[in-house]
Amino acid sequence: MARARGDTRTLDLLEWQPPKVAVGFEDEIRAASLDAKIAKALARAIRESGKNRPAIAKDMSLQLGRPVSVSTIDAYTSEAKEGHRIPLDRFIALIHATGSVDLLGWLAEEFGYVVVPAQYRDLIELHFIRERRREIEDREAALEARWKGSRR
Repeated sequence: MARARGDTRTLDLLEWQPPKVAVGFEDEIRAASLDAKIAKALARAIRESGKNRPAIAKDMSLQLGRPVSVSTIDAYTSEAKEGHRIPLDRFIALIHATGSVDLLGWLAEEFGYVVVPAQYRDLIELHFIRERRREIEDREAALEARWKGSRR
């Protein structure tokens, strides 16, 4: 049944999308070198944050307790400036300044991992416990069947 015009209360089941569980960029960041990939990831996080670079530099400076200039941020996001690599403390400050936890997901994906919000930690552990319980129950059933079969 189609929604009536102007109806805002009827949900369209085909429009539903599952919530994003893991953080990270939707598509892969590709570049010729690791330095270039890092520069692209940083630039993307800044662009998607909606904040301008002076505001990000100010926020990073406050976070670190020492100045970070716009030109430094520009150097970190330039694929041409190979000698300007972002240190870990500034990477963390950039994540705080941009709010881009997708950078964490991108970094973890480089190692075959995903980053999920802490609220899902117990749910994931619960899944593993239930999965292990099923394995034990299956093993128990197989042993019981074999035991009963051997007594005949």
